[in-house]
Amino acid sequence: MSQQLAVTGGAFLLAFVFGAVGNRTHFCTMGAVSDWVSMGELTRMRMWLLAIAVALVGSSALHLAGAVDLSKSIYLSPTFTWLSHLVGGFLFGVGMTLGSGCGSKTLIRVGAGNLKSLVVYVFLGIAAYMTLRGILGAFRVGVLEKAVVTLPTSQDLPSLFSSFSTVPKGTWIVLLAAAIAGAILVFVYASAHFRSSFDHTLGGVVTGLVVVGGWYVSGHVGYVAEDPNTLQEAFVATNTGRMESFSFVAPLAYTLEYLMFWTDKSRIITYGIASAAGVIAGSAAYALASKTFRWEGFRDAEDTALHVLGGILMGFGGITALGCTIGQGVSALSTLALGAFLSFAAIIAGSAATTKWQYWRLTRQG
Repeated sequence: MSQQLAVTGGAFLLAFVFGAVGNRTHFCTMGAVSDWVSMGELTRMRMWLLAIAVALVGSSALHLAGAVDLSKSIYLSPTFTWLSHLVGGFLFGVGMTLGSGCGSKTLIRVGAGNLKSLVVYVFLGIAAYMTLRGILGAFRVGVLEKAVVTLPTSQDLPSLFSSFSTVPKGTWIVLLAAAIAGAILVFVYASAHFRSSFDHTLGGVVTGLVVVGGWYVSGHVGYVAEDPNTLQEAFVATNTGRMESFSFVAPLAYTLEYLMFWTDKSRIITYGIASAAGVIAGSAAYALASKTFRWEGFRDAEDTALHVLGGILMGFGGITALGCTIGQGVSALSTLALGAFLSFAAIIAGSAATTKWQYWRLTRQG
């Protein structure tokens, strides 16, 4: 019980910090794509990229130090479901644009009093659950996951590169993490505008560190070498049974499930459930402290419909792609998973296409 509490408590505290900082710094991956497509403004995109660089360096360091084993995460299976990443990522990108924010931004906005995001949360969670275990799951498994490539090793780039060379995996981790993170940092801080505001750096660095902390809490604090019931290794209080860091699609589904089966004593608060609650609480705390908390509702029926559709697409797309802009776009990328790069690109493509469509509609109506 104490180990379970340490894992869920750690997840809540890390998510609380992320929620508060995300609210303050306006960290928003949908906004990053929208700013880029609509105005050519890259500040929030740089913030997102900075989070990736920090998470990559920190997670690689944890792995090389032996504190965690990233190969035991959900992202590094040798089964590469490329079509799921493409379709799921693209639909998630469409959904987050229609729904005014990705999964993490939805939680942040709920904490700040946005009732539109509360509706998105509910439909996202329901669609995610249907994709995990319901009718949408049958399509996901029976159609999309049939398009699969079985790789000779786990799908992280260091493992793949080491299998085709004499250079050991550990060396590849150092080389790739240094090269990718270094290139990102050069690009991010080449902007004088980005450097001019501490909040820009704060948002990116804290988001990256929260993901690193998530790996440590789940993969080290929550690690059990031999579960007394199964006599196998286990990770305490995770829905997947494997080590996790932050992602905000499946946890919303599991939160709704937990609330609906509250009296079922076999249900527990998991890492994902605690992290979703933490983001809302952190955002609410900052909004109240800064006096920016305010209720916000829908403009009209069309606005409602678009947000509902956005939530549904995010729920389906996020489960299908194994994560969201944080789950795949930061956590999975910190493991250098091949699928993460594909999902990341597909999410941006889906969001960019939808942003252009929205702009086209706006100009026609004007």
